[in-house]
Amino acid sequence: MSDQEKELVLRSTDERGVVTLTLNRPDAFNALSEAMIAALQGALQRVADDPAARVVVIAAAGRAFCAGHDLKEMRADPSLAYYERLFSQCGHMMMSLQKLPVPVIARVQGIATAAGCQLVAMCDLAVAAREARFAVSGVNLGLFCSTPGVALSRNMHRKAAFEMLVTGGFISADEAREKGLVNRVVDAADLDAEVEKLVAVIAAKPQVALALGKALFYRQLEGGIEAAYADASRTMACNMMDASALEGVQAFIDKRAPGWKA
Repeated sequence: MSDQEKELVLRSTDERGVVTLTLNRPDAFNALSEAMIAALQGALQRVADDPAARVVVIAAAGRAFCAGHDLKEMRADPSLAYYERLFSQCGHMMMSLQKLPVPVIARVQGIATAAGCQLVAMCDLAVAAREARFAVSGVNLGLFCSTPGVALSRNMHRKAAFEMLVTGGFISADEAREKGLVNRVVDAADLDAEVEKLVAVIAAKPQVALALGKALFYRQLEGGIEAAYADASRTMACNMMDASALEGVQAFIDKRAPGWKA
């Protein structure tokens, strides 16, 4: 079955509003073709437009999480205009993950290389199987992974990120956790259960607080500390006016569980 004949990103949603988006090019190691990027962009936009969505899980079919850009497709049109459009399209999709008002978790069951490693880094959280491996190996082909470097440098220890970029070598899931790329590492058999633990905790939190907090978290990272504190103060004041926060504080005072609406 060709890519044109199958759904490149599968979507499922449970009763809690947990949306799972599954990359579905297993035979191509889920490489990010133009069609795959467009499909994922569309799926993320539908989540952004869905007020019932609470958490997103990015998963992948097959042995690999994502092997980065589709190099055969890239080589078929070696023009500056094409490459600028392709990397801009991919960057826009990656930024959509950060702009979503809900937390995004990467479920990494296999290798994540180049733009696939970037995809993991751009998710808010990541849970990896112990067998997963990570690399930004473009430099081995003479192509420095510049766009993945933007994401890695904002997630990992700076020197660790640069070492990955200039050597092109793989790191293990445990190393990825130590260096800040993923949150949790478990045996493959426990991957779904570990993702569910994280999902369950997040899905139980007030939606408004998570949306305000996520937006502030990334805004403040890009500003100076004084501007960050000013922004954070305004955000907390706005959050405090929301009914869920008022109820949460009152519940603490009353020594009872908060009565948040789902």
